[in-house]
Amino acid sequence: MPQDPMDFEWSYWIEWGRERILWLLAGHLLVSQVSRLLVEKYKPWCLMVYGMAACWLLLGIKGFAVILLHAAISFAVAQFQLSLLTWLCSLILLSTLRIPAVEETKRKWYDTENEYYLLLFTVSVRCLFCTSFSLEYCWHAPTQKSSHSFPWMLAYVFYYPTFHNGPLVNFDEFSKQMRRQEAFSVKTNLSILIVGIIRIFFWWCLAELMIHLMYIHALYSSALPLESASYWALGGLALAQVLFFYVKYLVLYGVPALLLRMDGLKPPALPCCVSLMHSFTKMWRSFDVGLHRFLVRYIYVPTGGSQSSLLGTLLSTALTFAFVSYWHGGQSYLWYWGALNWLGVIVENGTKRILSISLIQDLI
Repeated sequence: MPQDPMDFEWSYWIEWGRERILWLLAGHLLVSQVSRLLVEKYKPWCLMVYGMAACWLLLGIKGFAVILLHAAISFAVAQFQLSLLTWLCSLILLSTLRIPAVEETKRKWYDTENEYYLLLFTVSVRCLFCTSFSLEYCWHAPTQKSSHSFPWMLAYVFYYPTFHNGPLVNFDEFSKQMRRQEAFSVKTNLSILIVGIIRIFFWWCLAELMIHLMYIHALYSSALPLESASYWALGGLALAQVLFFYVKYLVLYGVPALLLRMDGLKPPALPCCVSLMHSFTKMWRSFDVGLHRFLVRYIYVPTGGSQSSLLGTLLSTALTFAFVSYWHGGQSYLWYWGALNWLGVIVENGTKRILSISLIQDLI
């Protein structure tokens, strides 16, 4: 039975995975386990060299140079130790991905659109990693200088399991865990690997069944069946789509999360099932946990967060969702999506504040 071809993201990453990425991830696993067994002290540098080689192989010398240049510029700006300047640099670097002349130049580097898109997706994710390192550099104490050097930035930026699509791991967490040396057990790691592969294979089979049998995205791409469907049917289609999105990210984040565990790191929790969620706030906290931690640590809290006035909280939340919308592409529909999510979070938090008033609690 033919599959639904309309979900670009799933088709794209599965194709790349089968062709090269899974093999490169297997290579990372081999290098990681050998280095943990023989040269634990030099594991970060072994993985850094492997990640740089994998980047060169997959994106070519020009793609590798772009990512290295982004890292070098971010590190140079971070030397001023000004958070606002670091953010300005990050936003400018991110904006270069949307300049038509630059896009056209990068397209000419590759034979196919898929190769160009791989560079685009990779650089977008690397921008977040560069931002995380740079802000941690701005905040670090003089005694932490050795763990905030440019080689550590490269080890973080070129860490291969999270290289193309995430999940996002903040530099402070990555650095602490990567520098921690602990007992290595081949037997324990092998059991983690086998169980992890079985789980990911189950999720992949489930996603493939949904793609081949449900045709959710094909239905959404045509107005005629949607116009003729009842409200109950539309609700069912919406639920089916978000459930597929959930299963898809169990696979896309499950593979790198498994490799993180094999490297002795603690990955962000995998997405929580959307059927268990009933609020915007919980959705943002527990679906993409790595992105949520990034947004809270580097945008929400520094701009005031929940500790500031009501107006300050509204502004912090607005800036957070504005960045999410811009990072995802900045198209008009993404701004609407961000605004609706912002409104949902504000209404929920406002309702909680009202219900926490003693008079209202007494009435209830």
